Parts: sequence; C-alpha cells; structure tokens
Amino acid sequence: MTQSQSDKTDIRLDKWLWAARFYKTRAIAKEMINGGKVHYNGQRAKSSRNAEIGAVLKIRQGYDDKEIVIKKLSQLRQSGAIAQELYEETATSLAKRAINAEQRRLHMLNNPIPDQKPDKKQRRQLMRFKDL
Repeated sequence: MTQSQSDKTDIRLDKWLWAARFYKTRAIAKEMINGGKVHYNGQRAKSSRNAEIGAVLKIRQGYDDKEIVIKKLSQLRQSGAIAQELYEETATSLAKRAINAEQRRLHMLNNPIPDQKPDKKQRRQLMRFKDL
C-alpha cells in the first residue's frame, strides 16, 4: 500500500466532523471532542483518533444528543447534501430528538417569556409574592 492510499483512509476524527458539517471549524470540532461532547464507540475520544466506517458517534450539540454511524470518509468539506451522505443517524436518536423538541415546545407554551422586563412596581410585587 502506498502512502497516498493510506492517507485516504486515515482521517482524523476532528477533520471528519468538520467535513460532515457538524462543526464550522476544525478548531471547534477539536474543542468539542476534548471537552467530552463527542463519544466514539461509547468512549471519550481524542481529536487525533482515526475515523472508521461503521463507528458509532454520540455527539452533544446544544439540547440535542445525536447518535450517528459513519458511512463514508471524507477529508474535504463539501455541500450539505454530500455531507449528509457521510453518516446516518440512528432511528432511536431521531425519535429521542423529536420527543425532546416537543417537550421543549410544550414547556415554552406553559412558561412564556414576557415581552419586557418588569418595572419597579411589578418587581416589588414579585418580591412580596415570593416572600410569602
């Protein structure tokens, strides 16, 4: 096997996450991996780890936990449609994300955010109410 052929299969995990468009830059991908937001086959990973086809990644992004399986390897960052061909999200992950999104939506309906801050009189009323 020549050096150029081995380069095609040896792709760092941070570079693959960047190419798959999970993170905007490789530096952010590396920071998330080192911060424990990415797990590779159930274990914390290092950013220098080689990505392999069939590996299961758990990625924490914002409120969502995504569980994906690597289908293809790429070193190039391309369009979103091509990037989505690099991985497949598991059915359980999609179902959990849908349930969590619905729960967040219902929480916002029950606890709406006010349009403005309370004024001085309203703050005093809140303070009196909380002290009781």
